[in-house]
Amino acid sequence: MSSHVPVVLQIDIVSDVVCPWCYIGKRQLDEAIARWQQENPRSPAPLLRWRPFQLNPDMPAEGMPRSAYLMQKFGSPDGGNRYDRVRAAAREVGLELRLDAIRIQPSTLKPHGLMEIAEDGSTQTALAEQLFKAYFIDGRDLSDDETLRRIAAKAGLDKGLVDAALAAESVSRLVAAADAELREYGVTGVPLFILGSDRAERVVVSGAQGAGALLQAMQQVQAAS
Repeated sequence: MSSHVPVVLQIDIVSDVVCPWCYIGKRQLDEAIARWQQENPRSPAPLLRWRPFQLNPDMPAEGMPRSAYLMQKFGSPDGGNRYDRVRAAAREVGLELRLDAIRIQPSTLKPHGLMEIAEDGSTQTALAEQLFKAYFIDGRDLSDDETLRRIAAKAGLDKGLVDAALAAESVSRLVAAADAELREYGVTGVPLFILGSDRAERVVVSGAQGAGALLQAMQQVQAAS
């Protein structure tokens, strides 16, 4: 009888909750994992870990008007046609992004702080989904503490932990340090998927390349383990 214990597939997801490609990438990862589990019904579910990256690390804590942000970044208060491709890619994974509903471009220190206190990868993933939806579908202000409390409650986070995290500067410093560490390793854009562990071959998928690319990376890590 074989004593072989199946290796748990680890996937680190580097993302920002205000990155539309990260929302698309999450949907692609959802599909890739579903396909992988169909192929490997006896294997444990992949272990996910979400890691923070801020697209706008210098954003004020209260955020800024979305129109002013887009004017500063693209020279147009609505981004012009720059979001046509991301809208099309989102529709391919069943998302209808309501970018026009966004009024505030937030700092993402506090949302990432909530991700850091989540107890496990599944809770982090549930929270990520709620944050993405709140921002890209519902147009919520992710710089508002009460909004973040409601989002965290939907994902099942403990209210006391959430209140403490939102009030603690140490949590924000932890996120900023984790973000800075990733930049030192050369991360410049998201989403970024790092598959594998410290003891095994790692495979990196950069950008929202599709469920097929992620599934192929999962199979490559599995074959090398």
